[in-house]
Amino acid sequence: MTFSRRAVLAAGATGTLALTAGCLDVVLGNGPLEFDAGRVAPTDDAVATAGYQESDVSDETIERTVELPGGVEREARATIWQSTYTKAVDYAGQTREGAAFVGVSIPGMQVAGQSLNPLGELSNTELLERFLGQLPSDHGELSGVTHEESFGLEILGDGRTVDLFVGTTDLEGEMIEIELKLTSFDHEGDLLVLLGTYPKLLTAESANVEELMESAEHPVSS
Repeated sequence: MTFSRRAVLAAGATGTLALTAGCLDVVLGNGPLEFDAGRVAPTDDAVATAGYQESDVSDETIERTVELPGGVEREARATIWQSTYTKAVDYAGQTREGAAFVGVSIPGMQVAGQSLNPLGELSNTELLERFLGQLPSDHGELSGVTHEESFGLEILGDGRTVDLFVGTTDLEGEMIEIELKLTSFDHEGDLLVLLGTYPKLLTAESANVEELMESAEHPVSS
């Protein structure tokens, strides 16, 4: 599952801050502003129990120009972490890479008490819209994605809202339903996004995705 990290910062990465004594160093500094996220990931035990395999763990540094008070521009560097897990499932008589889970951590980009993170105010529905076309699987593109319900899970020591979405896709001429579960929240200065997807008929995978979410740790070493 590869998210376009450039798209993460592309929408509204220019922020305007109120000029205060506390941010003079930011305005007058010569070097780039540095923002590093801590990696978020489910525990190894939860991954093994759910039958998933680690597919990719990577970080990438994005460079953007941000506008500060008085029209001053500064370079900003943001390091984003992504941890991806996939699972081969039996469906329609074949074994396919049909389930996936990803954890993404994006730095809050706080300057003088305000955030330059363009995704910080987006709802789970809006986040899913941005990431929908990047989910890996053996089926085709998802369509008709709708929000089904919201529920709570205990993740990283607090109650978090998880949204369930359902869409349809073509699998070798047969239309099947795909479920997606997504939660996003701030933790330790980062915006975390946890997303799982699987065929709706595979009801056991629904519980697996929730267990992966509940086991999430942040920050973890790479």
